Amino acid sequence: MARLIFLGAPGAGKGTQAKMLADSQGIPHISTGDILRAAVKNQTPLGVKAKAFMDAGELVPDSLVIDLIRERLKESDAQPGWILDGFPRNVAQAGFLDQLLSEIGQAVDNAVNLDVPDEVVVERLVKRGAAEGRSDDNEATIRRRLEVYRQQTAPLISYYDGQHKVKVIDGNQAMDAVKASLMAVVA
Repeated sequence: MARLIFLGAPGAGKGTQAKMLADSQGIPHISTGDILRAAVKNQTPLGVKAKAFMDAGELVPDSLVIDLIRERLKESDAQPGWILDGFPRNVAQAGFLDQLLSEIGQAVDNAVNLDVPDEVVVERLVKRGAAEGRSDDNEATIRRRLEVYRQQTAPLISYYDGQHKVKVIDGNQAMDAVKASLMAVVA
């Protein structure tokens, strides 16, 4: 099975493609946002800690996110493989993740970079914002999110490239073509 990290700009299709690939492989799609929400909803000890930061409008610290990821990766359904979506977000988190995986006897197989041109991302997210009534999906906000993404993720791509684990997928093609490219990565 595969242990994959999905990288790509907001709107590149990471969540959609990760879910489809995870379902086809019978492995969990692990989204840090989903983990945080579930931990808070279930009032786990880590969820209670995370909620305090979230309620204060602060980012949940890396150490707490790593603890949540550790708990999730130790669950039985994650033993054969997993797809991480939304984590790591920067090189420091990637280092924490490598250390955690070493502790639990696992390793990243590939970091999949869904590559989509900025103009396509802007167009996709503006359409999504209009369709879903999302005020944060306006062009100025999207361009700022892309800037932040470039600052944090470009070094992350280099980090995994240094480990010979980056697989670049053209995310600017039909959904089925992207899926076929992803299937080739796990074949």
